[in-house]
Amino acid sequence: MFEGVYDVVVVGGGHAGAEAAASAANMGSRTLLVTMNLQTIGQMSCNPAMGGIAKGQIVREIDALGGYSGIVSDESAIQFKMLNQSKGPAMWSPRVQSDRMLFAKKWRDLLEQTENLDFYQDMIKDIIVNDDKIGGVVTSLGIPILSKSVVLTSGTFLNGLIHIGERNYGGGRAGEKPSTGLTHSLENLGFESGRMKTGTPPRVDGRSLNYKVMEEQAGDKNPSKFSYLSTSPLKEQRSCHITHTSPEVHDLLRTGFDRSPMFNGNIKSTGPRYCPSIEDKINRFADKSRHQIFVEPEGWDTVEVYVNGFSTSLPEDIQYKALRCVNGFENVKFFRPGYAIEYDYFPPTQLKNSLETKLVEGLFFAGQINGTTGYEEAASQGLMAGINAHLKINKKESLVLKRNEAYIGVLIDDLITKGTEEPYRMFTSRAEYRTLLRQDNADLRLTPLSYDLGLAKRDRLEAVEEKASKTKELVHFFKTQSYSPAEVNPILEKHASAPVKQSDKFSKILSRPEISRKDLANISSVKVFVEKSEISEEVYEQAEIQIKYSGYIEKEMANAEKLNRLDHIKIPQDFDYNILASLSYEAKEKLNYIKPVNLSQASRISGINPSDISVLLVKLGR
Repeated sequence: MFEGVYDVVVVGGGHAGAEAAASAANMGSRTLLVTMNLQTIGQMSCNPAMGGIAKGQIVREIDALGGYSGIVSDESAIQFKMLNQSKGPAMWSPRVQSDRMLFAKKWRDLLEQTENLDFYQDMIKDIIVNDDKIGGVVTSLGIPILSKSVVLTSGTFLNGLIHIGERNYGGGRAGEKPSTGLTHSLENLGFESGRMKTGTPPRVDGRSLNYKVMEEQAGDKNPSKFSYLSTSPLKEQRSCHITHTSPEVHDLLRTGFDRSPMFNGNIKSTGPRYCPSIEDKINRFADKSRHQIFVEPEGWDTVEVYVNGFSTSLPEDIQYKALRCVNGFENVKFFRPGYAIEYDYFPPTQLKNSLETKLVEGLFFAGQINGTTGYEEAASQGLMAGINAHLKINKKESLVLKRNEAYIGVLIDDLITKGTEEPYRMFTSRAEYRTLLRQDNADLRLTPLSYDLGLAKRDRLEAVEEKASKTKELVHFFKTQSYSPAEVNPILEKHASAPVKQSDKFSKILSRPEISRKDLANISSVKVFVEKSEISEEVYEQAEIQIKYSGYIEKEMANAEKLNRLDHIKIPQDFDYNILASLSYEAKEKLNYIKPVNLSQASRISGINPSDISVLLVKLGR
């Protein structure tokens, strides 16, 4: 049935699987995407949105590396917002509200247009391993599919168990069956597994809501977009709304706590710390009299609404009674109740920094199977796993992004070095070099890498090179051209900034926190240069950031360079730490388990202290 041997087989068609299949196929690997339902490829299982704090940066990075998530997000968006604009550019995070059905359709369309990519609908129950090397997969019908590498992206489907009140049933998503057999197969090979939990809120009929009593949340007046390619910004947008719970709502919810799987012992696994259920919120934060609820439309043409902030696994009757007491929801009609889902995952410390497993050569894990939560986190892992699967079978060095190169690098390093005991979610605070890892410069950081891999096309690279060149020109102009006091003092007075008495360079004025590029736009010399050099708004913004934050950027680059020196001190994978008497028992145990590839990774392992690193430095001959 399946002729020959595939280069890459990707198991699962969610965000991780879709990106993995796309990247491997686009690099030239003969790729097969196997999923339980071809109609749900790229489906948004939870909230209909992409991006957000730190997550938006990841989507920009995926796009810069040649992934599809940014393109799909732009083409299915119904609202765009740049979050945290009141803060510095390191915190700016793009986010789109998406049309759920259109999002999945666009994903399917793009994948079907991708060369070297085949599709097959079935469940994978086993993997084929020969002498600790991957040989392929086995379908639920017992059909073997031979492959040189395999990427597992099983999401919440591995032995998935859905909870609503005291009832539970097997499912990977509401209305879909779980995946069985694969966990047992992997455990037999020596892999450790665990259980995690996530949840989702009710979906309701938007026609039954009273939006007049809610706070409207419109999109940006001048919306941007995710992809650096020629997708179009939104011309029309749909608004979201905000309302709140109340003490009455909380009291009603508490009446169902004795039937809650979270509190009666039916759910034993760990849920996401930063996206708790509503019952968890009112239990943990008992001093709070209300919590925000974001009312999010699910698309252009549907009346279905996502009740963000009301994730719950309480019985349906309790969900309904409580939600009807929320302002604006007095006459609410349910489409489907909220639920919690438990699923198997595999602690990511069992992976190399390429996302290849340590136990089985050629086998890669990506997405929620690694203990992460979120579309963006999953998609980025899928992209990297697909890239590295292709590189692996072609006997090329893996692509490993450093912590100062990308949020994706931070994500993967955190997972493989520290592991996670709860669903891992990315935040800007997890990145020590977030001034370098901004959403606005993801193309400058990563497109050259993508081009070298064969993912980015020549036109994309040329666009990035032009952006870099024009940014350099504009920065040079501001640093070398002088202003007259008469030109700038009216601007300074307008912003209550100290006036100047003599001429100086424009960069000195632009460096002031209260002064923006827009303030200088109408000064004749600036205006002439911008028009003559055909400076785009994107380039102008980039130049402003580089000038305003040059001190911070240079400092972070210097710090990164110091730490990256440890990257060059490699540690042999068969190194026996037990021979080092000066290491603590904890250090030996963790180093032998994690097997860091270099001294830099070793220094980030929990429980490893500076004295341990000094011992290793001496032993490794430095």
